[in-house]
Amino acid sequence: MQITSRLSDMLGRFLDLTSDQMKLTAGNVANVDTPGYKTQGMDFNAAFAQAMKGLDEQSVAGVQVQAGDVQGLVARPDGNNVSIDRESMQLAKEQLQFRTGVELLKREYARTMDAIHADSK
Repeated sequence: MQITSRLSDMLGRFLDLTSDQMKLTAGNVANVDTPGYKTQGMDFNAAFAQAMKGLDEQSVAGVQVQAGDVQGLVARPDGNNVSIDRESMQLAKEQLQFRTGVELLKREYARTMDAIHADSK
């Protein structure tokens, strides 16, 4: 038996997308010295909106993250435009986002457990 709520499903998708975002950032950092490499990113808000639409439609298919080149970055002479400063800021933001999602999910599960055990009190 699976006990979930709409909020826990939403938070699960939020954490999945945040994890995907972290993978993109890690890939950017890994390619900081690769000539011609272009920084990859995703539109988190659009991806999350798509995930929520899929949740509303009871879609079983996962959300396909559309990663693409990040525009407006300065390229070095070798064509690489990865900025360690930018990627460090992105990673810090993503870590906070993930921690927030985990904490909210913990609270949602605690609330669900309290409802299950309400009769025993």
